[in-house]
Amino acid sequence: MGLPTHTAQNGSGFLDTGTARLKELGYKQELKRDLSVFSNFAFSFSIISVLTGITTLYSTGLNFGGPVSLQYGWFIAGGFTMIVGLAMAEICSSYPTSGGLYYWSAKLAGPNWAPFASWITGWFNIVGQWAVTTSVDFSLAQLIQVIILLSTGGKNGGGYEASKYVVIAIHGGILLLHAALNSLPISLLSFFGQLAAAWNLVGVVVLTILIPLVATERASAKFVFTHFNTDNGDGINSKAYIFVLGLLMSQYTLTGYDASAHMTEETKNADKNGPKGIISAIGISVIFGWFYILGITFAVTDISYLLSEDNDAGGYAIAEIVYLAFKRRYGSGLGGIICLGVVAVAIFFCGMSSVTSNSRMAYAFSRDGAMPLSTLWHKVNNQEVPINAVWLSAVISFCMALTDMISNTVQESRHRPSKKHAIFVVGQGTLLHLTSNYLGSEVAFQAMVSIATIGLYIAYALPIFFRVTLARKSFIPGPFNLGRYGVLVGWISVLWVATISILFSLPVTYPITNETLNYTPVAVGGLLILTISSWILSARHWFRGPVTNVES
Repeated sequence: MGLPTHTAQNGSGFLDTGTARLKELGYKQELKRDLSVFSNFAFSFSIISVLTGITTLYSTGLNFGGPVSLQYGWFIAGGFTMIVGLAMAEICSSYPTSGGLYYWSAKLAGPNWAPFASWITGWFNIVGQWAVTTSVDFSLAQLIQVIILLSTGGKNGGGYEASKYVVIAIHGGILLLHAALNSLPISLLSFFGQLAAAWNLVGVVVLTILIPLVATERASAKFVFTHFNTDNGDGINSKAYIFVLGLLMSQYTLTGYDASAHMTEETKNADKNGPKGIISAIGISVIFGWFYILGITFAVTDISYLLSEDNDAGGYAIAEIVYLAFKRRYGSGLGGIICLGVVAVAIFFCGMSSVTSNSRMAYAFSRDGAMPLSTLWHKVNNQEVPINAVWLSAVISFCMALTDMISNTVQESRHRPSKKHAIFVVGQGTLLHLTSNYLGSEVAFQAMVSIATIGLYIAYALPIFFRVTLARKSFIPGPFNLGRYGVLVGWISVLWVATISILFSLPVTYPITNETLNYTPVAVGGLLILTISSWILSARHWFRGPVTNVES
């Protein structure tokens, strides 16, 4: 069967191919289609944001395997992420709508399974995205706290350590700014998106070159490429087990590229440029991310000290690396603090783009009637911005963080913790070495952020699974397609997501107690139970999947 042209003609000439295809799929063009292929790429690239993910996950990478896990784990995770991205890009080319993943599932699962498939995929996608925004913006709030700490003398010099209430207030202020920026017309938001992409690219290059040059002590090439750290203090001695945990840390960063799909109704020639946005965002992130890991690791000389909560940055490894590099050479850590400011701006842009993607998903999902008060959330203002969905995303993300803080307060009223614990904060692909002083109990927060990673990747895998099974013979590809390799790439993608879903559920600390148990299966399983229960009890009676809003 020949490929669809996706081009339509009106009285004055040819329609944009994305607009024509959207009409074929049964939707009106309600959002302003003003994004170029670079702008589409910029949103996904800014959400992946290697400056955000690698900076905040570096402590855990050092802890589980060190340089070997960081270097080689990055390429393993990056390679499989590219395969997943290729499978998604092929489907995106055929169905370029803001609904993205859940719309794809509906079309690929067939008429009988379409409502249920889109319901499951959509809720995993949107809840995962809200959790992503929560953790990204909280990671920025925590980095701001570290910058303030170092600017006022550091932990060993009497520096100011903000309370959890101050950090949560900073988090709320960041979300407020992001909602305000996302209320601007798409043309202005596109400019900020392109600025974000440029900031990430230039920032990576500058920091990769600058930090090793400034450092008075540098690691050898042998250390950077061959040293395997087994001294993790978590009761894990198996090198294979340690490497797996280190590998997963890289995988956390490489997520969020579905943003290119959610922005397709605002992208010119989206059936071609949406797939380009997905693939280019992953590929460039993998390359620049590796350079950043390489440059920072050459400045590592004492892993145990960098991970110690008694250093000036309180155990935030990269913050301590850049602060010490400038302090030892110039007698002042001001240059290092400025470098952390560069990273903070990148994280700010990451959160901004994350809210953009959230709001487009909420707009599309509510347009099809899947969300409570759907008629409210899918409205657009005079500037063709889904304004209500923007503010909904910001409010829910703040409530997620607030819930965890309340949980922590309740725990503190019951017992005083004997020590601080490292927890995984996964969002946008963020892994942050935090303490229970700042945000929620380990149990509550890890449960929320687990949904961000596993939930999103399950949402990625479901339409691909339907593509290689139920729609294997009926799928009609768009302008971008994988030809005869489409099914093979699809199966590898599904198997990789299944693999990391199991690996993400492994314990990360021994012995296993209530405080050290990996609650990922509980969190993801809870979301699955809630989603299926709501379907059985209610949604199956009224939700019919994607609903067209134009006449055939």
